[in-house]
Amino acid sequence: MDSVNRIRDDVAGLWSLVKGLKVTGTCFARDQVTVHYPRAQVDNLRTFRGPIELVESPDDPRRPRCIACMTCAGVCPHGCITVVRKKPAKMEKGTEKGGGSDKGEAKKKARKGPATFTYDYTRCCLCGFCVENCPVRSIRFSSRGYLAGIDKGAFVFDLLEKFGEEERSQKPEPGVTSPATAG
Repeated sequence: MDSVNRIRDDVAGLWSLVKGLKVTGTCFARDQVTVHYPRAQVDNLRTFRGPIELVESPDDPRRPRCIACMTCAGVCPHGCITVVRKKPAKMEKGTEKGGGSDKGEAKKKARKGPATFTYDYTRCCLCGFCVENCPVRSIRFSSRGYLAGIDKGAFVFDLLEKFGEEERSQKPEPGVTSPATAG
């Protein structure tokens, strides 16, 4: 009886080997999936969750939609987002009591926004809490899949850089930083 069980175990082991070789053979015969970068590049980066980026304002594409509420920095579990608010613009005397066009200009001058918005991609776990919790939907994942570097400093991004220098022309409020840098 003992030899029958041994033969049964050997046949089961041989059958398992045949099944494994079948899987290996079918994968061996398929086309190659690996992309040898930089000779070839993938074409499906639309769904890639790369480093975050700021969304443009719908009324002015040269400005970010961000209102510097600092929710993103507060919910980030690794503290990789640093936001500093812009110093509020002073209203001119003529715009406080003026007509409709003066009020519109006063609102534009008093627009909220970040003075600096720094993102450390080396600390980010791509959890998406900042994207999900932004009340004005000013943050999204980028499709930048080809990032490489030898220095960690190359992965600390100034997200206001794509909006030009005019965003940084105002100085930040003193003592107002993100919760991640306050400690």
